[in-house]
Amino acid sequence: MRYIRPLSIEDAVGELAKAVGPAAILAGGSDLLVRMKGGFIEPELIVDIKRIGGLADITETADGFRIGAAVPCAVLGENKAVRKAWPGVVEAANLIGSKQVQGRCTITGNLCNASPAADSVPALVAAGAKAVVAGPSGKRTIAVETVPTGPGRTSLAKGEIIEAILLDKRPE
Repeated sequence: MRYIRPLSIEDAVGELAKAVGPAAILAGGSDLLVRMKGGFIEPELIVDIKRIGGLADITETADGFRIGAAVPCAVLGENKAVRKAWPGVVEAANLIGSKQVQGRCTITGNLCNASPAADSVPALVAAGAKAVVAGPSGKRTIAVETVPTGPGRTSLAKGEIIEAILLDKRPE
């Protein structure tokens, strides 16, 4: 098993695209580590995205919010602007695991695990959230409901990674 900590999304995408065996993305790791310990997955490559600039940030834009893929749910819950605009999304993120788990887990990881029991996904869908996907062919923005395709399966192609979740600005 190889473990890497790329500094750019392009490097992460490149490593994921050329991985020979199964690859996993590590942001919070709350589900990944449990699945590895239980023997459910054995990735050839683990790509830790926490050091990639912008992925651990919440940015308020003219259009709404950009929530980096490595933003822990606890940090999301502490953001007053997101809490005010999207209380249902924050409440759903707060349902993921214990307080300790919330310090590590991410809504992007919750989405990408594609579990039918994912706590944050219904709120993201109801909010009309979008995912910014980076891959070998560039970037694209998709509706979050198109990411999970079945239990444990996503629509992401080899080498693709979600770099952020977008929430539109709420009407005043």
